[in-house]
This record gives sequence, C-alpha cells and structure tokens, in this order.
Amino acid sequence: MIRSFFKILWYLFLGSLVYLLLCKWVFPPVTLTQLGSLTAGDGLKRDYVSWEDISPNVKLAAIASEDQLFPDHEGFDWKAIEKSLDQKQTRKRRPRGAAASTISQQVAKNVFLWQGSGWTRYVRKVPEMFYTKAIEWVWGKERILEVYLNVIEMGRGIYGIEAASRQYFHKSAKNLSRQEAAMIIACLPNPKKFTVVPVSRRVKWRTPAILRQMSLIESDPEVRSLIR
Repeated sequence: MIRSFFKILWYLFLGSLVYLLLCKWVFPPVTLTQLGSLTAGDGLKRDYVSWEDISPNVKLAAIASEDQLFPDHEGFDWKAIEKSLDQKQTRKRRPRGAAASTISQQVAKNVFLWQGSGWTRYVRKVPEMFYTKAIEWVWGKERILEVYLNVIEMGRGIYGIEAASRQYFHKSAKNLSRQEAAMIIACLPNPKKFTVVPVSRRVKWRTPAILRQMSLIESDPEVRSLIR
C-alpha cells in the first residue's frame, strides 16, 4: 500500500516535470486558484496574451512593485526573506508581500501548487522551492514574467493583465499607460479587497508609490533589457 502510494507520487512528479517543460511554450490550461474562483462563484475572466501584447509599462510596474531584484536573483530574494523572518521575531509589521515572495515564487505557487496560508503553506514550501528553481533554469526571466502577468488574479474572478485591462480601462493590455498599469498592479496582493474600480484606498495611495519606483528603476540596464 505504501509502496503504491509512493509510486503514484513518483509518477505525478514526473508528470509535473513534463508539464513544466510544456509550459515554457504553452500557457497553463487552468490553475488551482482559477478553479477555486469558479467553484466559489466568482467566475473566470481570462484572456492569455503573448509577451509582445503586454505594455512595457505593465512589466515595469510589476517589477517595481512586486520584485525589484527580479532581473538579478535566481528565484529567491534571500535578504528580503531574512528581513521578513527578523520582523516576525520582533513582532513588527511585515513588508510588502506577506512572505517576501519573488515573482518566480508566485508563479511556482500559481501554476504548479496552491495558494493559501495556515499549515498548508508549510507543506508547500519544499515543492515551491523546487519549482521556483526549475522555472528559473528552464523558462528564463522573460517567460516567468509573461506567465505571471497572465495567470495572477487582478480582481474578483479576473485573471491576467488582458482581462484586467479590458475590465477596468476597456482597452488592450498592450495600450495601458503608466498610470493604468500602476493602478492594476497596486491591487496586489489582495485584488478582491483592494479594488481598481471603484478605486480602493489602498490602490489610491499605492499607485503614486509604484510610479515613483518605476521611475527609479527603469534606467537600470537589466530592467530595460527585460521589459523591452
């Protein structure tokens, strides 16, 4: 019985590796988070778009807000993780992103694993580290950011930048301005609570901060090379 259980786990693991390789070129058909949205009655608005059909403003806003070391790190921002752990120990408020997750980690969770907190996040940690490193090695930065901007939730039942752009600004993601891109990204990490339309208090005060960070990092050669 135990042997059969581990054999099934082994086959599932091998299947996930094949899936990971396919996702280098093909967008995930669906994620567990998206299925959860359907079963919860939130619906599923989604329209995958290619790298060329996403405004550089969106790519820059995502990096500026969510992971400024994204072009440089290999999947993990160890300094941010260490800072987050130190703040937990001193019972201080944690910084942006409740777990110092990089964009790569968020993609690993969204595509291959599950979201959520509580005890399940501890079960998730080891496979999350594996898939984070794997997509860094196999996909590369551009593909990771492309998938990220297509699969993350950006509103109740709204997944990906194209669906969000159509919903909030009635235009393609390719044509989003800096202000519009920053507003959409400002709804993260809780797009159900931090709404873009109507503009929530969080999105209203976070948008100018993201715009300032975009201006600060856009001259970085590696950022420029990645978002072009």
